Amino acid sequence: MPDIIVDSWGMLQEELFKGAWNDAIQRYRPPFVYRGLSDASYRLETSLMRLGGPFWSLEKHLLRNFRKYSRAQGREDPDSFWHLLAVAQHHGLPTRLMDWTYSPYIALHFALANLERFDLDGVIWRINYKQVHDRLPSELKGQLAAEGAQAFTVELLTSIGQESPDCRVGEKTFHQYVETLTQFDALGRSEEFLLFFEPPSIDERIVNQYALFSVMPNPRRVIDDWLNLHADLFQRIIIPGSLKWECRDKLDLCNITERVLFPGLDGLGSWLKRHYSPKI
Repeated sequence: MPDIIVDSWGMLQEELFKGAWNDAIQRYRPPFVYRGLSDASYRLETSLMRLGGPFWSLEKHLLRNFRKYSRAQGREDPDSFWHLLAVAQHHGLPTRLMDWTYSPYIALHFALANLERFDLDGVIWRINYKQVHDRLPSELKGQLAAEGAQAFTVELLTSIGQESPDCRVGEKTFHQYVETLTQFDALGRSEEFLLFFEPPSIDERIVNQYALFSVMPNPRRVIDDWLNLHADLFQRIIIPGSLKWECRDKLDLCNITERVLFPGLDGLGSWLKRHYSPKI
């Protein structure tokens, strides 16, 4: 699907909310998730990929040590592998997960958050997650249908292979975490897929960012490589560098800022630094 290059704030609004009407329920409930990037040339590479080298071989070591040292700091052990993975991603550990949002405005914020990239075109990736989930293996589609859900939760993912006594981690060894990941990866052996799941409400940041994660059963697969094989599932909205200042200021007027999306003093400091930076 070709990129859409917007040339005004008004055109951007039309594109962000295009396809949002759900005729079945007569409400604006779009089947999309969004991800904003400050540079349109950036690929959809996970933080694990950005480590470089044989990054895929480091995944279990990163998770094992994150679990080990987070417990040493008095944090409760996550009750499943997927809970562990979500917490690790949320706190900056390189993982195979990628952050998305249900909100087009929050994605727009992240496309406009870096003032050092205002001379470059930004981008918002928009993916039809319902159609993406239509391509899931039958076992996973059956779980969504039985639950009447559109996206997975940690609890739904944890039920994969629940006939195994190792599927729930609790106080068991790290072997069970690796086993769960192996079970998940096995589902993509015949055909790779993309899956979206909602993390637990770890803190206000997760809630305020209307966040969810994507995951693939192959840690080496760059998401846009998979998407390019299914071009009907996504679209890219390009925001020219020349339009960024206007969009940033108007987004601030809508109160979509670091102060709201990152509750606490760190978010407040980031917002004030950007808000009072002169236009270059």
